Amino acid sequence: MKYIQTDQILDIPEDVTVDIKAKVVKVTGPRGTLTKDLKHIDVTFTKLNNRAIKITVHNGDRKHVAALRTVKSLIANLITGVTKGYKYKMRFVYAHFPINVNVIETDGQKFVEIRNFLGEKRVRNVKIHEGVTMELSTAQKDELIVTGNSLEAVSQNCADIKQICNVRNKDIRKFLDGIYVSERGTIVENV
Repeated sequence: MKYIQTDQILDIPEDVTVDIKAKVVKVTGPRGTLTKDLKHIDVTFTKLNNRAIKITVHNGDRKHVAALRTVKSLIANLITGVTKGYKYKMRFVYAHFPINVNVIETDGQKFVEIRNFLGEKRVRNVKIHEGVTMELSTAQKDELIVTGNSLEAVSQNCADIKQICNVRNKDIRKFLDGIYVSERGTIVENV
């Protein structure tokens, strides 16, 4: 079944500006600027006023209309990023061999260096995405704090770190070692 017209209205906070030109969304706020290219999704943007945007799908089927809510969520995540920022905490889990994690810089590119995972000699390196900062926690032992404005960059960096520490050729019920996301939230906490 085709739906003639489906709308979603996105409210914009006071201190944020959203510019949409040729389906490239640029969101500017107090923490910086984020852009997202949405040319691959067939939606129409209409600016109702400075505080609201209407996102519309014309003659869409069920899956096309479902993409409408996805576009709204993507832009809402950009708005949250430029107002509050995103902060993920990752904990190191090990039974016997302590995992050593350092943030290093090589040729102007930053990496997370993971050593002694399951006692292996192999050094694992994970590239840190642009706009993401990582530091070892001073308050909590064996914790890495990942922060940034872009939810996609922060969560992808955490996923890369978790996946490079997968246990292979062993019973994963017994060997629970790894680096896992323990907490998700925003940098600016709600008061």
